Amino acid sequence: MTVSKIGIVSRFDQQDALDMVRKIYDEFNSKVEIFFSPKTGQHLGITDNCLPVEQMQEVGVQLIISVGGDGTVLRNISKMEDPLPVLGVNMGTLGFLVDVPPEDAIKDIADVLKGFSYTERSRLSVRLNGKRLQDATNEIVLITARPAKILTFRIAVDDSEIEDMRADGIVVATPTGSTAYAMSAGGPIVDPRVDASIIVPIAPFKLSSRPWIVPGNSNIKVEMTIPEKEAALVIDGQHSYNMKENDVVTVTRAENPARFVSSSINGFYEKVQSKLS
Repeated sequence: MTVSKIGIVSRFDQQDALDMVRKIYDEFNSKVEIFFSPKTGQHLGITDNCLPVEQMQEVGVQLIISVGGDGTVLRNISKMEDPLPVLGVNMGTLGFLVDVPPEDAIKDIADVLKGFSYTERSRLSVRLNGKRLQDATNEIVLITARPAKILTFRIAVDDSEIEDMRADGIVVATPTGSTAYAMSAGGPIVDPRVDASIIVPIAPFKLSSRPWIVPGNSNIKVEMTIPEKEAALVIDGQHSYNMKENDVVTVTRAENPARFVSSSINGFYEKVQSKLS
């Protein structure tokens, strides 16, 4: 099936990203109908077909082209209840979620418009004291809000307590997020095809506090247990909430996955080698 409608989201604090959006628009405007996120359109002086990304599916958009880095991808996926497939053009630095280099963008987009496939990646459904927050594509992080102040967490998986952990924080990640904050905190690299969640302590006080890999359908509960300490709950580096004593975060598999357009870029293991070597 050929593509007739696409959406474009972009960094708007970086001129080369905006220049790339303009280049994509000029090349493909006569071939497909293009919708822009409002701020992207505003910075380009375009007023037609500007629509929040969470409404693009309603008008028939078939895929999202994200111009920027991983943060741009994560921010816009978090806005969609049932995410459209995303193709990332890498205008950032490392870029695990943005496969297309800028020099190949026009050629690769032209190929995708002829028809495309996509992969699905599990996300995490997050609740704070029972209130649903944004789903996480990479990870949630619970971290001390005051530097050098250690926190204590009680962690349970499917109602079985696994640890009372003293640490600067804790990361709960998807396999997609295993190469992000979780890896930096000492967690394992996990193939995205593995059905799992990863629990990684940040600077733990005990040598015995090690990362855990648990089934992807697990119900993970994290409770703060030390009084008069404050923490921040951060989702995909994009959304932040305050936590205090006795607050409880529950994490389960989200109903709808993230979707990424398949490209000609090498597979996961080659990507790890090229980006982390």
